[in-house]
Amino acid sequence: METDQTHEPWNKGKPVGQKPPFKPKDISAIGVHLQNDHQLRDLAMFNLAVDSKLRGCDLANPRVRDVMHADQILSRKLVVQRKTQRPVQFKLTEPTRSAVAAWIETADLTAANYLFPQSPGEISASFHASVRPNGASVGRHHRLDSAVYGMHSMRRSKATLIDKRTKNLRAVQLLLGHTKLESTVRYLGIEVDDALEISEQIEI
Repeated sequence: METDQTHEPWNKGKPVGQKPPFKPKDISAIGVHLQNDHQLRDLAMFNLAVDSKLRGCDLANPRVRDVMHADQILSRKLVVQRKTQRPVQFKLTEPTRSAVAAWIETADLTAANYLFPQSPGEISASFHASVRPNGASVGRHHRLDSAVYGMHSMRRSKATLIDKRTKNLRAVQLLLGHTKLESTVRYLGIEVDDALEISEQIEI
């Protein structure tokens, strides 16, 4: 007797495709909420994710010594991406440095600790947190749909803003660590109308 082996797709009824970036007003509101709610770990992680534009696997790896020197949070950081093995640099803004410093002090982390251990009570250099769900969890603080927003929302937020303000795709490519400009175009979701708008701004 044959049995029905049909399984319902895991993503049935859920949005598919790229996660949309957070808007500046959403980033600000989420940051304020996390700060007022004294969620220092999530605030530090959220700010660092937006500033760095790193993938979740790269955001989980840094230890305290990677972002701090002589009791000061670094203003710039270089990371070799695990997926592409390409180096990317980013700037840590003042709010991010303050949030990271506050988290390190509160959690009593040492230089050898992972910056984001699984919980403040499980501080160990032997493991680190999985940060993939963080994009959805922080989104819920601002009543954003967790099925729509995710880790890549944070990665895409500043990259999208830089593209809209500067139209400098090469700069965004370098910041994201993409090997090809076409990858950056696809990642940002640039369409024909966007390309024509850029073209019209160029005078020969």
